[in-house]
Amino acid sequence: MKTILTAAILFIMIITSLAIGKTITQNSGKSNQIMNSTTDYIVFGMGCFWGAEKRMSEIPGVIDVESGYAGGDIVNANYQQILAHEKALRAGKTEARNHAEVIKVTFNPEKVSLETVLAKFWENHNPTQGDRQGNDIGSNYRSAIYYHNPAQLAQAQVTQQVYQQALTAAGYGAITTEILPLKNYLTAEEYHQNYLQKNPNGYCGLGGVGVKYPQANQTLSQNPNATDAKIAELLKPLKGSELNHAQQLVIFEAENCEYCKLFDQDILNYWQAEVPVAATLNPNPPEGWTLEKSLFAAPTIVLFRNGQEVARYTGYNGEITNFWKWLGFQLLSPEQQKIAFQHGTEPPFTAPNLDEKRPGRFVDPITGATLFLSKTKFDSKTGWPSFFDPVEGSVTLHNDDSLGMRRIEVRSASSGIHLGHVFNDGPAPSYKRYCINGNVLKFIPD
Repeated sequence: MKTILTAAILFIMIITSLAIGKTITQNSGKSNQIMNSTTDYIVFGMGCFWGAEKRMSEIPGVIDVESGYAGGDIVNANYQQILAHEKALRAGKTEARNHAEVIKVTFNPEKVSLETVLAKFWENHNPTQGDRQGNDIGSNYRSAIYYHNPAQLAQAQVTQQVYQQALTAAGYGAITTEILPLKNYLTAEEYHQNYLQKNPNGYCGLGGVGVKYPQANQTLSQNPNATDAKIAELLKPLKGSELNHAQQLVIFEAENCEYCKLFDQDILNYWQAEVPVAATLNPNPPEGWTLEKSLFAAPTIVLFRNGQEVARYTGYNGEITNFWKWLGFQLLSPEQQKIAFQHGTEPPFTAPNLDEKRPGRFVDPITGATLFLSKTKFDSKTGWPSFFDPVEGSVTLHNDDSLGMRRIEVRSASSGIHLGHVFNDGPAPSYKRYCINGNVLKFIPD
């Protein structure tokens, strides 16, 4: 097998030197403006082209990635016509071949090899799913390589064999990717181009099944702050036996995903919540556990109970309060939710920690962030836990004109939940009384 692959690669190197710079594409839009003798291009189908465009554009040496349609029989089709044609195919009303959503990857062969581009193609989607990719189902989402010269055909076939061996070893099925000459390429509408740059709330793809292309000297991560060993470890499926079976939060991330980095920066790096959390670059559930449906975006945060998915939060773009509110609805009781999210108030003298006097701290029940220390707690005789000072930076204050009164509302700075109100009738040294609902305070003794 090694002899065959070596001979094929040598053949590819000879032909590639003759083939670079030749283009046979129609309606190529912006790509034609940058094609010259030092560039080459290849067309891929990887499911929805939004995420595919972003993922492939991150490869050093790639000059441009354009969304388009190719491989079908329809002439001058647009997005809506392709969707309508797919419905007709399913209904048996036509036998004409539909286009696939594709990306045209233009690259500089002096800076990145075709093999590396193909390796990233294999890694960044699931090539074993036939006419679908994740939750997107239909022949227009098929996996495909559309080549424009014999060198690309040969290398596509060689890399397919290499990646199939890696997939088989990992327990995956046969590759279904079609490898055909480029046919009827069409540039997609302008609003599809650079879609995730224009729509910050869009999501980046998860990056395939987590099986790396077995290429010699391949860098597992472009992040200079992460080691290859760390990335390799994160790419392995989590082991359910090593997690908290009763309740576990899993963060499914992807390499080079800025939304994932933002989530880590805002939330994961400061994790204090009671529910245990684990992060992975592998899109599969922990071994022995079950996802309700496949994942299609990164990051995706999934809450498991007893090895089963019970809730998920898909995508993140800096909306810290929204995430904690989602988690709060999974962790808090209905009574706690009413206080936290609907500005409710518990009946006086009902808080379980009203008479708590042990040394310790009172924390946000969702984020785990410390709000008050027990040494600042005092008996106000009002029926609610009262404090004369919060931990610095732990709460925010807001005007509250509800119920015909003018009050100052107290919220948790970490999660944004409603805690209570502050009044000017407390003891020294602050002379403040932070009147807080005990049901949204979790006490942790020293």
